[in-house]
Amino acid sequence: MNIGLIGCGNISDQYLTNLPRLPGINVRACADIVMERAKARALEYNIPEHLEVDELLERKDIELVVNLTIPKAHGEISTRILNAGKHAYSEKPLAIHRSDGAKILESANNMKMMAGCAPDTFLGAGIQTCRNLIDKGAIGEPIAATAFMVNHGHEHWHPDPAFYYEVGGGPMLDMGPYYLTALINLLGPINSVSGMTRKTFGERTITSESLSGTKIDVEIPTHVAASLRFVNGAIGTIITSFDIWGSQLPRIEIYGTEGSISVPDPNTFEGPVSIQIGYEDNWKPIDLTHPIGGRGLGVADMVAAVKDSRRPRADISLAYHVLDVMEAIHESSNQENHISIESLCRQPPPIKPEWVEGDFTE
Repeated sequence: MNIGLIGCGNISDQYLTNLPRLPGINVRACADIVMERAKARALEYNIPEHLEVDELLERKDIELVVNLTIPKAHGEISTRILNAGKHAYSEKPLAIHRSDGAKILESANNMKMMAGCAPDTFLGAGIQTCRNLIDKGAIGEPIAATAFMVNHGHEHWHPDPAFYYEVGGGPMLDMGPYYLTALINLLGPINSVSGMTRKTFGERTITSESLSGTKIDVEIPTHVAASLRFVNGAIGTIITSFDIWGSQLPRIEIYGTEGSISVPDPNTFEGPVSIQIGYEDNWKPIDLTHPIGGRGLGVADMVAAVKDSRRPRADISLAYHVLDVMEAIHESSNQENHISIESLCRQPPPIKPEWVEGDFTE
């Protein structure tokens, strides 16, 4: 399938490295609001054409477009892609507001096009190995989960980090999709949340080279904590923060009636995975059961889904559910009450251990 790419910033490197080696994908063109960026990416990755955004959307030979724009543009660009009669796959989050996510859903339904969204890390070896363990009953019935993403923000490394601290940024919208998507893949959808948030530092100073010394006004909460109740009855705890200097907290752990699983960083496709059963005082490492994978697996699965007339695993209902949960966590903090989650999604189908990397054809 011929695909195009809109947005040639930092994350595009990872996609353009991985997409050409995945089956069924031909990267035909890239576009950006800054044409020099699109030209540079086209030259670097041997992409046949670099185009204006409108030009790319008008191309009849491009069937699917990957949206790698900044988060606040995700809703608008994905809607335009779908309304142009093309399948849309977006970098996370789906949008920065429910209302924008709902417009994407509406356009996908009206145009009878598929829409999907990152993260696709849950399709990688680490989390699929954990899913396999849970589905086999290795820890009994899942009863609880913890998830922690705590650091001191992006201003020390990112060349232009201001958007992380504007409306549409923050630790939950930035990194929450990785953690919530992993939890939903392992445990199923969420039906209620309770959240608390704070903004610790009103101003941040960029220390990365290009803009070193530049001050950033912080517009959004930068420490977000929440309790999650899953449809299956499990209770989760999640903390995402840009205010923490150091931590030894695990990334994700799943607790069952018979034991516990240590889940790897959901921003990677790898391990390690370990398990503890009963009163055992040691965690046993588990060999990965699936190929590792990389950025773009969600696109490859969508290409196969179009061919097989099925729903992709990283589909829009999952991404909208994650967006709904994240917005509800902030609403819960503002309103000081529990919030019921109105959206629902399916738990994505697992990948069989004998899967050949990138080949999602069924």
